[in-house]
Amino acid sequence: MSITAAVINGIAILALLIAFFKDKEKAIQSLKIAGKSFIKIIPMVFIVIIIIGLLLGFVPPDAISKFVGSQSGLSGVLLIGVAGAIMHVPSIVAFPLSASLLESGASITAVAAFITTLTMIGFVTLPLEIKALGKKMAFLRNGTSFIIAILIAILMGMIL
Repeated sequence: MSITAAVINGIAILALLIAFFKDKEKAIQSLKIAGKSFIKIIPMVFIVIIIIGLLLGFVPPDAISKFVGSQSGLSGVLLIGVAGAIMHVPSIVAFPLSASLLESGASITAVAAFITTLTMIGFVTLPLEIKALGKKMAFLRNGTSFIIAILIAILMGMIL
């Protein structure tokens, strides 16, 4: 366990102890709610494991490095940015998947592009967005978001 995880777990345990001393019934109720939430996300955790397993099983690390590694340049960032914009994946899946991409040779810039486009652009929800905002505004929002997401990714790559 890393020092960060140990500190976060320590703070959580301390807060739970404080909650028990303050109001035992509310603390138990909150633990029950947390347990139910945990049970609800278990299927998503299995989906994460399956997606990462499939990715690592079918796509060799040298292919990931070739297409979205540091040597792929802007084209790799744009490629994974488009993939992130098209995919409709919850963040709970995206972050472990991104970690696997990093471990397999993807650049930080490419992974940042994947996460930012995944969260900022709604290609799958575009028809609903067109109904709500109109065609021009929906495309303007998604296009601007894509440009901003790529700029954020480049900035992240420069910083990290």
